[in-house]
Amino acid sequence: MGIVISPSILAADFANLERDLNRIADADYAHVDVMDGHFVPNLTIGLPVVARLAQVSPLPLDVHLMIDDPDRWAPGYAEVGANLVTFHAEAAANPAQVARDIRRHGARVGIAVRPGTALDPYLDLLPSVDMILVMTVEPGFGGQSFIPEMMLKVRQARAAISRSGLDIWVEVDGGISRSTIEQAADAGANVFVAGSAVYAAEVAADEVAALRELAERHPHAG
Repeated sequence: MGIVISPSILAADFANLERDLNRIADADYAHVDVMDGHFVPNLTIGLPVVARLAQVSPLPLDVHLMIDDPDRWAPGYAEVGANLVTFHAEAAANPAQVARDIRRHGARVGIAVRPGTALDPYLDLLPSVDMILVMTVEPGFGGQSFIPEMMLKVRQARAAISRSGLDIWVEVDGGISRSTIEQAADAGANVFVAGSAVYAAEVAADEVAALRELAERHPHAG
């Protein structure tokens, strides 16, 4: 499984996204937050921008859809070149069908839950997905503080995956930095979204390396 570092371009300079994607070229994925102003109270970018980013990014794209009606919209992101498409369980009418539609276009599938959403109702979807995203902040804005109580949900996800025998990643997104990544890795996460921590660093590649080193100290993560 291994450690995956996926810096969020929500913290990048939106006027220079290609340049800022190249700043994180030593990471594993580029995390792209798509917000519609409805599912979350923020508006970012949509399908045309993601399609263009897929053409110029040195990294595969880890696209996190914080949008209403992923049943309709999610497959399009896989179609334009996203490598991993994550949608919110709370927003989908038929999560299993959404997962099938994304996979049909050749992308990996993630399912995400807000801090207040229980995992239990969605654990029967494990065979349909490649990743569970546990939000460690309330989705919508970057730069928020990590919610340590979410580590219980990370542990629950990892335990359920272990019981299933499936190779499924656990991603954490929100407030991930040098001071929090070890907690998340110890709980069983292996994919780490860090936006502000990476882009605020003088040398983004050094921050990516430091985060990776800290996470690798915890065998639970990989």
